[in-house]
Amino acid sequence: MTAELTRLVSLTKIGPAGNAVLVRATPEECAALAIRMNIPAIQSLECLFSLTPDDDGVSILAQGRLRARLTRVCVVSAEDFETEVEDEFELCFVPAGTEEDDPDPELIDEMPYEGNAIDLGEATAQQLGLALDPYPRIEGATLPDLTEDDDGSPFSVLARRAGPDKTRH
Repeated sequence: MTAELTRLVSLTKIGPAGNAVLVRATPEECAALAIRMNIPAIQSLECLFSLTPDDDGVSILAQGRLRARLTRVCVVSAEDFETEVEDEFELCFVPAGTEEDDPDPELIDEMPYEGNAIDLGEATAQQLGLALDPYPRIEGATLPDLTEDDDGSPFSVLARRAGPDKTRH
């Protein structure tokens, strides 16, 4: 399987003082990522990474600023709507097989790499996935009041919306 967004950066390009790298997805990459994320569309996606070698000489510390414009489906109304995602994060690229097993959420996330390059495209894709609201809602969307005339059936709200002549066939 081919990754939707790949931006390999050689460890030698980072240098001892660090380096800044901007990842900007093409329209084709945005379309492929939208399928991966199971969302209607991604109009734009970019992430600015500030990369710094760690004291151990093999790990790379990354601070990122992600911005995306996407289309989501409202969990209340089922309507498509456009929204922006902005996220700041930290992660550490480590040689594959050296990742920590500690599930402590306070620790910096680790992303393994192989060879002499890190993939900032995949890091961008993963951070977008983490930044997505699992329950997207259009501004002002409200859940229906389930208490009025509720007969205990989970379908009573649907029956009220359908009207009295459409509830039974």
